[in-house]
Amino acid sequence: LTPYPATPDSSTSRGLGDVYKRQKRINIKKISEEEFRANYEKQMARNAAIGASLKKIFRPITKLISPIIDPFRNNIAFVKDEISELPQMKNLSEEDKEGNKKDFTSKIGYAISLGFKEKEIFFFGVMQWIFVILGCILWLQMLSWVPQPLWDAVQECIDNGNENCTTVVDIPLTLWGYVCILLVAFPLGIFSSAMGTAHFLHKQNQKSTVIKCMQAALSNAWTTWTFHFIDGYITVRQIGNRLPQDSQGSAFLQEIIDARRAKEEALYYAWKIGTAGVLPNMVLGNNLIASGKNSIMFVKDNFVEILKLRAAYSSICWVVGISAYVGGIVVMIFMGDAIYAESGGLAIVKIYQFMLIPVAFATLIVIIFLRPIYVLTICNLYSDYLHSKDEKPVLPNDPSVGKKAFILFGLICLLVILVIVFRDQIGLTDLFSSTEIGKSFW
Repeated sequence: LTPYPATPDSSTSRGLGDVYKRQKRINIKKISEEEFRANYEKQMARNAAIGASLKKIFRPITKLISPIIDPFRNNIAFVKDEISELPQMKNLSEEDKEGNKKDFTSKIGYAISLGFKEKEIFFFGVMQWIFVILGCILWLQMLSWVPQPLWDAVQECIDNGNENCTTVVDIPLTLWGYVCILLVAFPLGIFSSAMGTAHFLHKQNQKSTVIKCMQAALSNAWTTWTFHFIDGYITVRQIGNRLPQDSQGSAFLQEIIDARRAKEEALYYAWKIGTAGVLPNMVLGNNLIASGKNSIMFVKDNFVEILKLRAAYSSICWVVGISAYVGGIVVMIFMGDAIYAESGGLAIVKIYQFMLIPVAFATLIVIIFLRPIYVLTICNLYSDYLHSKDEKPVLPNDPSVGKKAFILFGLICLLVILVIVFRDQIGLTDLFSSTEIGKSFW
C-alpha cells in the first residue's frame, strides 16, 4: 500500500483543497512460480534459523530439567517405523483407512455387558474425561494472561504482512501445553490401565473392584505415564497439523502442504496401529520397550482385525470432531458481538473459553463411550492372542512401584501452582504485557 496525496494541476487545486483527500494506491506485484519457490525456501531457512536460536536460548533450561524430561522421551519410535514399512500398510486404500463403522459398533455388546457387570469401567472413563477437561482449563489459564493489547498488536502485525507475528505468544503457550499434556497423561494412563485390568480380571473369573484395578495400574505407573504423554503429544500435534493452512494461492505451496500432510497422516496412522498392543502389555506389567516389541508381533498376527477396529474408531471420532467444529461455529454465532473486545479486535481469550463447551461434549462422547469400547476390545483381542500362544496373562500387584511417579506428579503440580501464583514475580505478566517484545520476531 503506497500512500500519496492527490495532485491536481494548480488551476483546479485552488479552492478545492478541502475536496481532495489523502488516498492510497494499491500496487499488486505479481511474482512468478520460480520467485515464489525461492521465497518459500528463504522462509524455510529463516524458520530453521529461528528454531536453532530458540534451541540455543532454552538449552540451559533443557539441561536443568533433563532429569525430569528424559524418562518421557519416545523410546518406542521403532514401532511406527517398523509398522509403516509393512506391505499391508503401504497398500492401504482410503476405504481401508475410513473403515466400516459396523466393525466398531459390533463390539458394543461385549463392552456394554462388561461395563454393566464391572461398573467401575465407566467410573474410570468419567475420571479420564474430568482430567482431560481440567488440562484444557489449565492451558486456558495461561491464555488468559495474554492481555488484549498484545492480541491487537499481533493482529496489526499480520495485517501489515509481517511474518512470525504469533511467535511471542506461541512459544510460552506451546511450552505450557507440553506441561498440560504431561500432567493429564498421568491420570489418563492410570485409569486407562485400570480399565484394561477390569477386563483381564473378568477373563480370569476374578471379582473386579476399583481398588484391585488401581493397585494393578499403579504397579506400572511410570510406563503408562510415559506412553500416554508420548501418545498425547503426537495426537495433539497431529490435530494441529490437520487444521486448514493458507497456500496463498500458490499451486507449488499447496503441493508441499498436501505432500507433508499425507506423509504425516501415514506415519500417525502407523503409530496408532503399531501401538495398539501397548496398553494391554502395560496392563500386564511390561516396560515401554518390551510393550512396543510385543505390540509389533501382536499387530502382525492380527493386522486385519486391528486395522478394521482402529479405522472404524478413528472414523467415528472424526465425525465427533467435525460435530465439535460445527458446534464451535454455532457457539460463535450465539456469542454475537461478544467475540469482539472493546478495542475492536477479536476477544481471543473469551472465544477460546466458549469453545470449551463443544470440546467438552465431544471429549465426553469419545472418552466415556467410544474409548472404553476400543480399549476393552483391544484387550480382548490380546487375551485371545496370548491364548493362541499358550501364554497366561499375569497382572502386577505392587502399587508401591508407582510411589515415585506419584511424587513427581505431585511436584510438577506444585510447580504449576507456584507459576500461576507468582507469575508477576517471575516476569510472565510483563512478558505478555509488552507489545514491543515481538518486534525481534516481526
